[in-house]
Amino acid sequence: MLLQEIFGINGYMRSMADHYAEEGYVGVVPDLFHRIEPGIDLEHSPEEMQRAFDLYGRIMDPKALNAAIKDVQATITHVRCMKGVKGKVGAVGYCLGGLLAYLTATRTDVDVAVGYYAVGVENFLKELPKLKNTPLQLHFAGADKFCPPEARAKILKAVKNMPNVQTYVYEGQDHAFATPGREHYNVPATMMAASRTLAFLRSVLGPVYNLEQLWDMHCYHEFATRDVDATMATMVAEPYVNHVPTMTGGVGHDHLKRFYKYHFVNANPEDTKLIPLSRTIGADRLVDELLFCFTHTREIDWMLPGIAPTGKYVEVPLVAIVSFRGDKLYNEHIYWDQASVLVQIGKLDPNELPVVGIETAKKLVDKTLPSNELMAKAWETSEGKAV
Repeated sequence: MLLQEIFGINGYMRSMADHYAEEGYVGVVPDLFHRIEPGIDLEHSPEEMQRAFDLYGRIMDPKALNAAIKDVQATITHVRCMKGVKGKVGAVGYCLGGLLAYLTATRTDVDVAVGYYAVGVENFLKELPKLKNTPLQLHFAGADKFCPPEARAKILKAVKNMPNVQTYVYEGQDHAFATPGREHYNVPATMMAASRTLAFLRSVLGPVYNLEQLWDMHCYHEFATRDVDATMATMVAEPYVNHVPTMTGGVGHDHLKRFYKYHFVNANPEDTKLIPLSRTIGADRLVDELLFCFTHTREIDWMLPGIAPTGKYVEVPLVAIVSFRGDKLYNEHIYWDQASVLVQIGKLDPNELPVVGIETAKKLVDKTLPSNELMAKAWETSEGKAV
């Protein structure tokens, strides 16, 4: 259940319902302004801002606020009976909706609630005893003038010893940092908040997906069957991939499919091999550490674009950070040491720069190999010094 900002049920709220539907939930956005005026749909613009603040003032009247929370409870009760819902209901709210998420946790039988940059929670702290054991997560923007430092400090102090309450402060961020298109939208803070939110919701509501199996199947089709359609079938409708060192990949279905079909899946050397080293799995993402091994027998557009085959054998550590939406891959960020690859194919002189070749891969699987050889002279200066 998505709880609205002061702009009513607008494009952003509908997009968040779609987002959570993609995560495997039934997304519902109740119209909490309907008692004032149904169908409010405002954008974040100077022309409509005053009207939005007027609506905020009207719903904050105690009687109107109580009625809105009753509507939230009615929504929860209704949603629990909907087809496809397995009984538990969570609430995620933004701005005004952040306060409503807090009040939903204290005044209704919701199963879990999350509030983003909530406005006015400090005025309702006397309701904390009603929270009981309902899990509540609050995200604060460090530079939010609508929840200034003194208000935030009051809230954080009040919930400090409550094990069912999680709080996060995003220093330097301002109000609505998680809303695309707004002046304070910040991608890194949004990504962190989204992962924390999803992990929190999953811990109460589920569903739990086998992300490891999904990723393994994706890699199987990339490197074993080399089936582009099967590879794309493991992903959401509009995925994206970014190989960070070379900025190759694709954004959106058609762009990425073109990349896979002509520049990746069928462009890897025949002896390409992935050797897993470690794997970390979270609620919505997976991190793989592995060795990527191949002989440079063909031009590899995505890793070594424009470089003719050298016939050199390469082993390089590679890290894949994979994000999921529900039971599909959403995006991949792939990292490797490009300097090490260039040294190994003879395109970069390790005698002129502080870089090494296959040694990076060897050291990764054999910790007894020497350290600090690139800084040998500096290392000598600390010989015999107290540690």
